[in-house]
Amino acid sequence: MQIAKCVIGNGRMSETGLYRHHFPELRHHSFSFFISRFSFILTRSMRPDQLAKPGLLTQPVYEPGRPIADVAREHGLDPDSVIKLASNENPLGPSPLAVAAARRALDDAHLYPDGAAIALRAKIGTHLNLDPAQIFPGNGSNEVMQVLAEAFVSPGDEVVMGRHAFIVFKYLTQFNGGEAVEVEMPGFGHDLGKMREAVTSRTKIVYLPTPNNPTGTANDAVDVVAFAQDLPQHVILCVDEAYAEFLDPDEAPDLRPLIAAGRNILCCRTFSKIFGLAGLRVGYGYGPKPLIDLLHRVRQPFNVNAIAQAAATAALDDREHLERTRDINDAGLKQVSAGLVKLGLNQVPSAANFIMFRVAKARDIFLALQAKGVIVRPLAPYDLPDHLRVTIGTTEQNARFLDALAGALGKKLS
Repeated sequence: MQIAKCVIGNGRMSETGLYRHHFPELRHHSFSFFISRFSFILTRSMRPDQLAKPGLLTQPVYEPGRPIADVAREHGLDPDSVIKLASNENPLGPSPLAVAAARRALDDAHLYPDGAAIALRAKIGTHLNLDPAQIFPGNGSNEVMQVLAEAFVSPGDEVVMGRHAFIVFKYLTQFNGGEAVEVEMPGFGHDLGKMREAVTSRTKIVYLPTPNNPTGTANDAVDVVAFAQDLPQHVILCVDEAYAEFLDPDEAPDLRPLIAAGRNILCCRTFSKIFGLAGLRVGYGYGPKPLIDLLHRVRQPFNVNAIAQAAATAALDDREHLERTRDINDAGLKQVSAGLVKLGLNQVPSAANFIMFRVAKARDIFLALQAKGVIVRPLAPYDLPDHLRVTIGTTEQNARFLDALAGALGKKLS
């Protein structure tokens, strides 16, 4: 459009070229008058990338594990023959109690969910011995961390995290204009001393996942508590506890006493892993009430759907399903670890429900496994291009993975 070209091409409105030639009746009006009348024309000429926030154009896109149907279609496989060991899901599926509760909730699917998630927060409060007012419901724990970053990270703020920690920490920081301060992870674990040294007057959040995804390492509980106590009060410690239920209770850090004392700590948990509700997207954070109250100002209305709330509330009562999942995972960790040793592959000891291992030509091995109907996770986005991560499955799934891996490597399991 000619009007737009005058503005965008020249950077200003030409009085001779536009007022007098195109619109002589407007020659006595001001420039601002013209802009107010014709700004809609200018806007139509702008591309979306010219209107977006500056940081958005360089923002990476999170890459999830590939869906079973996608891989089956690509390789001409029966979807029922494909096993997905890429996203750390529960091989037992969801709790039967959760499934029954979800089905009952469907009868009221025409109604909006409880926007405050009152029943779910009350059940979590009982489960963790916390006031429900200290609990923030989320569309997965990922949303809880997203809300935290939106509420507190501003341009110029620093956010400290491990170099090989959950990649979403970095994405959230960058999107909100903060600077991601990545600390090296010797032995693929978080060096709490180095992380403390990285904290400055500009630090707003420190992210600490334990166990860590994708490396599987967990920090000693005593060390985590000491680290939390040593952080200055202008820093919020966000502890990602997505895999905490896989730890022995005595080995898991308990930050509730520090939260009760008013420390700026937010712990995030999910129902996607040990509870088997990944498809429903439900999680929560817990922390001091003043912090939780601020997060509610950012939270979207009805952010956790009614079916997810019902299923999660019921899942917390199913201790049998929880213990079965732990038992299968413990046995599976030993099974997969032993198989990787037989194949001569280095692995990182895991405290979660997956194992990260090193393999030459990892991308090629990943693709070869997919062709055999076994989906694992490549880790190049985590600066680990020569590593893969495999979720612990059932005994049969673990055996199939090891056989397929041996075939891809041209080896045999002895």
